[in-house]
Amino acid sequence: MRVWFITGASRGFGALIAEAALKAGDAVVATARDPSTVTARLGSHERLHATRLDVTSEAEAHEAAGEAVKRFGRIDILVNNAGYGLLGAIEEASDAETQKLFGTNVFGLLSVTRAVLPHMRRQRSGHVINISSVGGYAGYPGWGVYGATKFAVEGISEALAGEVAPLGIRVTVVEPGFFRTDFLDESSLSRTAQVIDDYHESVGRTRAHAADVNGGQRGDPRKLAQAFLKLVDAKNPPLRLPLGSDTVERIEAKNSFVARELAGWRSVATSTDFTSDDA
Repeated sequence: MRVWFITGASRGFGALIAEAALKAGDAVVATARDPSTVTARLGSHERLHATRLDVTSEAEAHEAAGEAVKRFGRIDILVNNAGYGLLGAIEEASDAETQKLFGTNVFGLLSVTRAVLPHMRRQRSGHVINISSVGGYAGYPGWGVYGATKFAVEGISEALAGEVAPLGIRVTVVEPGFFRTDFLDESSLSRTAQVIDDYHESVGRTRAHAADVNGGQRGDPRKLAQAFLKLVDAKNPPLRLPLGSDTVERIEAKNSFVARELAGWRSVATSTDFTSDDA
């Protein structure tokens, strides 16, 4: 029996992953700011422990991790899922909105990771799974600040993977595309208070698209939960796991663009090295 520690587990991806893990016979520590919302969503189960965790509080993160180990003896899988979106142009996003978003999506993830890693290091095993986004691999107008938090998660995950690999701990960053969850609903998505008319042609289109696509996204969230079970069962889990054909298409398009741009500017890019003539 594996022990999962899942943040933001009362709804969306977190709740679905928790349900799948329980059905697979595993134990789940499901966290939320209000643990009663977890039991309301998942019910009561002997292998389920619902506990309070505001990821922006490092003290609560350590307390929740300690509770998990006290209850089940170990933590095998950490799923850093808690987070939310912010829709708006980079200039439109205020300092307060930006700091709040980074506080949850980046600093909160770091706090929980720091709280759980000592237990995984002691075990010399574990799997850290960080939820990024297609927006963590390629930027979109209107999602710049949100995407920046996910780009940060990608960089943290890459470095962390190298740091903990000798300790028997794996790291995967998951990059979902658009799934039919509540992400685009008001409960999960914030919008910048400021709207600047000059961005109507760029960010305005993104706002309209977000409203139009909600409820018609390509991704099936229940299939995402099953993909998580395949991920944790893998003997050699990937560093990156894109989920959704829209993510795959976006990654391929960006990789192709980067390769073309590098080819066009290679001579300039390499011209800044020292050469024997500079000695």
